[in-house]
Amino acid sequence: MDKRFVFDYEHYESRAALPEADRRLVAEAEAATAGAHAPYSRFRVGAAARLRSGRILRAANFESEVYPAGLCAERSLLFYLEANHADDPIEALAIASDPSERECYPCGQCRQVLVDVERRQGSPLRVVMSGGGTASVVASAEMLLPFTFKL
Repeated sequence: MDKRFVFDYEHYESRAALPEADRRLVAEAEAATAGAHAPYSRFRVGAAARLRSGRILRAANFESEVYPAGLCAERSLLFYLEANHADDPIEALAIASDPSERECYPCGQCRQVLVDVERRQGSPLRVVMSGGGTASVVASAEMLLPFTFKL
């Protein structure tokens, strides 16, 4: 039997078209790229999360000489937030990169962790993927990974 997975997302042809809260979050993610340690790929990624309290925190990717021991910006941020702010749910997370010739999308591991966080906190996590002057937004991380791992 054939089945289909279809989802809606928002696409913005310019960053200026984003809602103000998302523009601010993207700006924070872009600023976070400056803290990236990416001597091998030279692809600096930043992530910023807005918590229910309104607080915004950010992180960057970190590459290690003992590949694959590095960590993506999204997971660096999510693990920190889960360890230190688990009582303040994440409402939205933005991702940006430098260089940013195109929108920056999370890898498979980050997508799974985003879904894990959503499940733990019991509320959707808006994901803003920006770059190249445009942005795409999903209302829930589950939209990025329809067949998630679940114990």
